[in-house]
Amino acid sequence: MKRVTGIGGIFFKADHPDTLYAWYEKHLGLKRSEEAQAVLFEWLDSTDPGRKGMTVWSLFPRDTKYFKDSPSPVMINYIVDNLDELLTQLAKEGVAIDPERGNYDYGRFAWITDPEGNRIELWEPAKQSA
Repeated sequence: MKRVTGIGGIFFKADHPDTLYAWYEKHLGLKRSEEAQAVLFEWLDSTDPGRKGMTVWSLFPRDTKYFKDSPSPVMINYIVDNLDELLTQLAKEGVAIDPERGNYDYGRFAWITDPEGNRIELWEPAKQSA
């Protein structure tokens, strides 16, 4: 079973997200998408060049609840092939799994915590129709 197949997103906590977005746009050219309110990097899957993928770079307010109790100001979203199968295996391995799930048009989400308390987001993208 494949576990992680790529990085789906990198999320940072910020004291002033809008100001920081402006800094990253001015100095590094990272322009926030109006629709997603995040920076989107699109790419093609190396194992299936007809399949598009995306990595999201996003800033969150410092007091966001999205990171839950994680001590880290950064959370990484990892792309997975089969979220249910992976969660079953991680549970057998004793990994801390948040019971919350997210289901959206663009995929399914779950969260785990590493041994140092860092929150990790797992994302199974929606299957693209042919």
